[in-house]
Amino acid sequence: MMEKFLVKKSLNNNVLIAADDGENEVVLIGRGIGFGKKAGDSIVKEKVEKLFVLKDPEEQKQYKELLFALDDETLKVIISAVEHIRMRVGAELNEHIHVALTDHLAFAVSRMKNGIGISNPFLLETRSLYPKEYEIASEVTKMINEQLAISLPEGEIGFIALHIHSAIVNKNVRNLARHTDLIVNLVKIIEEQLDIKIDKNSINYMRLIRHLRFTIERVVRGEEVAEPEKITQLLKTEYPICYNLAWKLIKIMQQALKKDVYQAEAVYLTLHLQRIQTKMK
Repeated sequence: MMEKFLVKKSLNNNVLIAADDGENEVVLIGRGIGFGKKAGDSIVKEKVEKLFVLKDPEEQKQYKELLFALDDETLKVIISAVEHIRMRVGAELNEHIHVALTDHLAFAVSRMKNGIGISNPFLLETRSLYPKEYEIASEVTKMINEQLAISLPEGEIGFIALHIHSAIVNKNVRNLARHTDLIVNLVKIIEEQLDIKIDKNSINYMRLIRHLRFTIERVVRGEEVAEPEKITQLLKTEYPICYNLAWKLIKIMQQALKKDVYQAEAVYLTLHLQRIQTKMK
């Protein structure tokens, strides 16, 4: 017997809200799938090109509002973009991506059609911190530009990459953006205190911001790292500038994240700063 869905509402010719056999509300997508359909009609699974479930009632409400506001062409491209991300990641994504990324892309497309661009101050950092997500976001941006005949700027790749990473690790996009902003500020302080200018395309820069990223993630999780025995006093004596700078950075992290930072982080950060200072001389 063919699996069927009970139509609850037709949003447009290509998108339906329906109920499955278990009475779960689902979003059905397919070419012409909603044409002439009304509440109470049934539709067989074979006609459905894409299907996803939004379990959270608030997410359902927000997504429906977004779908009503989008033209069919833009909606089709955005849905394809989310599906492309899911296929490329090869794992389940947090369902919030359907709402968050659809909202972001709809606004980005609207801005471009009205000749309004927005710069991304964290583009290089995002590319270095999340290379795989950045690669997928580049593909998505190219897809949208080609299918909608627009030119989303390179900065959009960074924004989309953050949404992809957010869906993979189940973290809020705003928090990810705040952490990236914190990393940028920490790098500025390092450059000022050590009187150096780090090439943003260099391996040294990538290693530094990834170290800072992992430090921040450990702090947020409350994860303690092992402290190398008897090394703290040695670092204080041998590398006082880097050791004091490491603690300055840690205090900034504590204030920004509102979390305690274990002393061992200062040890590893000092070693990293010393390596950068030596290589930049």
